[in-house]
Amino acid sequence: MRNKIVAGNWKMNKNLEETAALLATLSAKLPDTGAEVMVAPTFVNLPGAVRDLESSKIEVIAQNMHFAENGAYTGEISGSMLQSIGIDTVIIGHSERRAYFGETDEILAKKVTAALARGLRVMFCFGEELEDRKSDNHFAVVERQLKNALFSLDAGAWSKIILAYEPVWAIGTGETASPEQAQEMHAFIRKTITDTYGGSIADNVSILYGGSVKPGNASEIFSKPDVDGGLIGGASLVADDFIAIINAI
Repeated sequence: MRNKIVAGNWKMNKNLEETAALLATLSAKLPDTGAEVMVAPTFVNLPGAVRDLESSKIEVIAQNMHFAENGAYTGEISGSMLQSIGIDTVIIGHSERRAYFGETDEILAKKVTAALARGLRVMFCFGEELEDRKSDNHFAVVERQLKNALFSLDAGAWSKIILAYEPVWAIGTGETASPEQAQEMHAFIRKTITDTYGGSIADNVSILYGGSVKPGNASEIFSKPDVDGGLIGGASLVADDFIAIINAI
């Protein structure tokens, strides 16, 4: 039985005081839906968030990591560093890392391998751009991203994988992805995994949707059979909006 998950990616937002205030509100209002709830503050606020949520059911996760254990990589963070402050899950492959920082499928494969070797759980992000969707190339792009980064893994590694599909064309473009489009892609993703690893693994991997989920559309998106939750951006920075999305699961 795959887990229902709602994760908030805070990106480069919230200073120390703002982070503490938002975490306190979320912790106080957290509904008992049975879903896993995660938040990903900035690197500098991770230790404080772990402390603040020590007695909460909310898990603190990281937004990124480097594939090396240590070395001359100024500004980077390793998996062992994350584990040393109590982090067990890391986001890898977010569309902004791909677009703004040049992270390729090859780099992401190395990051996934390094994270799994440390025993970290990986939330792997992927998805097509607007031109891919308009040229009807979206399925091929998603299949390539999945296979290049994940399909060299042993079957046993998939117990540590969470997938997050991000239709980049539906984030801040004025375009809107329908719940039916989300379901169509999630079903394709699950079939792609089935074709290589079998139905048991495919049926047990959680696939989150990350395309501008908001309180007004969350229930309909989450009702789709292959959508197991959401990776939430801007709405996760507003306590009441994030709580409403958690309730929608």
